[in-house]
Amino acid sequence: MLIINADDWGGWNSATEAALTCFQAGRITSATAMVFMEDSERAASIAVEHGCPIGLHINFNQPFTGSQIPARAREAHERVCRFLRRSRYAQLIYHPGLRNEFRMAFEAQLEEFVRLYGRRPTHFDGHQHMHLCMNSLLDGLIPRGEKVRRSFWFWPGEKSFLNRAYRRWVNGRLERRYAVTDHFFALSLCLSGTRLSRVLDLAKTATVELMTHPEVTEEYEWLLGEAFLKIKNGIPVGDYTMV
Repeated sequence: MLIINADDWGGWNSATEAALTCFQAGRITSATAMVFMEDSERAASIAVEHGCPIGLHINFNQPFTGSQIPARAREAHERVCRFLRRSRYAQLIYHPGLRNEFRMAFEAQLEEFVRLYGRRPTHFDGHQHMHLCMNSLLDGLIPRGEKVRRSFWFWPGEKSFLNRAYRRWVNGRLERRYAVTDHFFALSLCLSGTRLSRVLDLAKTATVELMTHPEVTEEYEWLLGEAFLKIKNGIPVGDYTMV
């Protein structure tokens, strides 16, 4: 089964509109929503109206742009953002001094999601994959048993042995605690060469999530193009409610 998930729903207007066009055309199967952002309220109404399966796109590293944010949640989120934006490797470091701030930032976003959508998320992932930062992983911020995006899958030779070993450790930890797909890929990394055909072959016998950002012109045009329909012919598609 192939899940085609659009990230950044509700983050800003162009992201929501591009994803909505693709959903209405049957080119994506779900999306993950940001909350406390400039387009979050409108995007929630649209998702409910059109019946789009929506998960929570946990945001630990991009400033909130909405207007109605609890002061304590904003302060906690700002501290988490400053830490994670300090270095590209900050997400690999566990910060014991920010345990409460990480938890408050996550729980505030989950509570806001439920308020906006009237239900819990279909699944969880993270903006720039920060749901897999050390503070989130080691403290188990996402409740056990939920459906969660796994780390990227790479074939031997695509990344270093150390990189793939680290991702195996992350995925092993996720598999013990959550419901996950068998594989996870980014559409942006599959638009050239033969990688996409290998991904789609996997989806015939395994559950595969393909992440997309439809507001990116190259991805948007490919998703809405005829080639996409021909390629995915015969491949079962679904969303995280089926995982």
